[in-house]
Amino acid sequence: MSAAYATFGLAPAVRAGGVLANGAYQAHRDFLDFMVDGSPLLFQLSDLDAVSPLAADVPPAIFTAAVRGLLLQEEAPLRDGRHIIYGCPECEGLECGAVTAVIEPAGDDFVWRDFAWQTSEPVDLEWGGYHGIGPFLFEGGQYRGALAGLLDAEPAAERRRVLLIGPRVAALARLAAALRTTGVGAEITGDVSVVPAEELRTYGAVVFGVRVDACEKAAVRASFERAHADVAYVDGVAPVVPVLVAQIEQALDRGRARLHRLAGLVAAEGAADIEVTSTCRVRLTAYRLDRLSRTHVHEVYEGVLEPGIHRVPLDAKAARGETYLVARATDSVLVASPAR
Repeated sequence: MSAAYATFGLAPAVRAGGVLANGAYQAHRDFLDFMVDGSPLLFQLSDLDAVSPLAADVPPAIFTAAVRGLLLQEEAPLRDGRHIIYGCPECEGLECGAVTAVIEPAGDDFVWRDFAWQTSEPVDLEWGGYHGIGPFLFEGGQYRGALAGLLDAEPAAERRRVLLIGPRVAALARLAAALRTTGVGAEITGDVSVVPAEELRTYGAVVFGVRVDACEKAAVRASFERAHADVAYVDGVAPVVPVLVAQIEQALDRGRARLHRLAGLVAAEGAADIEVTSTCRVRLTAYRLDRLSRTHVHEVYEGVLEPGIHRVPLDAKAARGETYLVARATDSVLVASPAR
């Protein structure tokens, strides 16, 4: 092993939630990712949908145990000194698969080595080992400083609540139910003026239904400004729940100090340009409304993309009529409509 140190840090990260094309729900997860030499360690695992043990929604006792484990203040949860570095975002079972590594002391420093994909014990390094990742030698003071601060810090509250505004309560109720399933709180109101200012400040986004006129929107914005509440405003682009959920997920993630693998989506007649910053799997789905307002779903593309801008052709079925595109990676989701 090289004696050169790798830098260690933590940074906010997200596993984007949403409603998938097949109707399945994907939970939103906020977590802290491990930054090694200034880059997210998860980015080295290009096709992995996973979160670290340092997730915002785990109970405090479990969060504390995870931190103490990484600091080697508690026994490793797996055999041979192995710790879970990334696990399933939907459950806590090892049987779903997890990235694990041996964490051990090196004098006053720490070493992470023998990274592997593990579904049971003991681990099979020949079959599941990540031979191109690590080992990493972390300077002890920097490593302890990044992790120990989590034991005393109050968790930052993410404003994962959305206020839905519009006269079509039944349609908004379906959207609210879908949002709650993905981990986003959602309430419906027809009159913001009666909502206390302290409650307005708990929302991260406001979603306007299609029948909310400009005057009503201006009044809502004024109410939030008086409450000193900084929120994202979303005009529902389509009466399609998966598209609206994706649009809201994108709005809630605005302005966050995060690195995203999926950085851009631009749709023009006949093609979509997808920009990625790090190798990752991207799924591009088209939702098309026909003349009877029926929704047709077309899976346009799914595959691993290298960093850069990639042009994906849209076939006639995907681009005909009123169409909305949703591009999804593990950490972000973007929505666009082909220009006409």
